[in-house]
Amino acid sequence: GMTTRLIGAIIMVHGDNSGLKLPPLVAPVQVMVIPVQQKKEGVLDKAEELKRVLTSAGIRARLDDADKSPGWKFSDQEMRGIPVRVEIGPKDIEKGQCVIVRRDTREKIVAPLEGIADKVKEVLDQIQHDMYENARARRDAMTYTVTTKEEFTEIANTKPGFIKAMWCGDVACENAIKDELGGVTSRCIPFQQEHLSDTCVWCGRPAKKMVYWGKAY
Repeated sequence: GMTTRLIGAIIMVHGDNSGLKLPPLVAPVQVMVIPVQQKKEGVLDKAEELKRVLTSAGIRARLDDADKSPGWKFSDQEMRGIPVRVEIGPKDIEKGQCVIVRRDTREKIVAPLEGIADKVKEVLDQIQHDMYENARARRDAMTYTVTTKEEFTEIANTKPGFIKAMWCGDVACENAIKDELGGVTSRCIPFQQEHLSDTCVWCGRPAKKMVYWGKAY
């Protein structure tokens, strides 16, 4: 399941001023179908049909048929981090199309209703890929490697991000770091270990593992 810490990390990495941005793989709802001018005849039926087409293709789709304005629904979907919305109104229906809007870039894609499930899957894959790459680039730009207590202290006090450093594995040593550096804790012990030095960055005893350290915000 999703831990609170993971959700916190997702918000920190992917959020923006309009709220959450969830990567499609973890988003409980991947697509929100939003009818435009839903009071007009046939619009709601078509939106419902569109949702069914997406759902039967294995996409986690919902229909927002609440009695609210489309603008209200758009911001609700953005705030909740739903990766894609599909807008459909009378003009779209006439043309046999709908509008796909990406939550991450706000790009609008006009797509034919014919083959829509494949197109939406393609967009979801693209979002997943782009969000992952952006997060990785940001993480790498904000990760510092340190081998001495002095470097560790300076970077912890002056730079946001993560710090890679060797550790002895002793909890007492970790607690000392946390106390001394105002809340810096081990964030993760990566599966792929790198050997940065032989000794613990803090206490100087033999190092057991490389750890990503960071502040708990």
